[in-house]
Amino acid sequence: MTFMDFEKPLEALYEQLEKLREVGEKGELDVTQMMRELESKIKAKRKEIYTGLSGWQKVQLSRHPERPYTLYYVTTICKKFIELHGDRYAGDDHAIVGGLA
Repeated sequence: MTFMDFEKPLEALYEQLEKLREVGEKGELDVTQMMRELESKIKAKRKEIYTGLSGWQKVQLSRHPERPYTLYYVTTICKKFIELHGDRYAGDDHAIVGGLA
């Protein structure tokens, strides 16, 4: 998972959660209660971070490299999709996708 700079507190919490999962999978301790508490902390921190985003932070999230793109949805939904391409003058605009399904 890739985190933005303003999401660093979430990254630390997710790392702790992953360590707890590893301990739980080994069967050394029962960590279910600790995992629930950590998951609730993650949920609260996520709400705190995302409710106070600046304009630039919203732009960063919209351009996140792991965010799915339109063609991902189209190829998942449609079995045979034929994409129509540019206008022969300016070329393809990757922000606009059109075609036949």
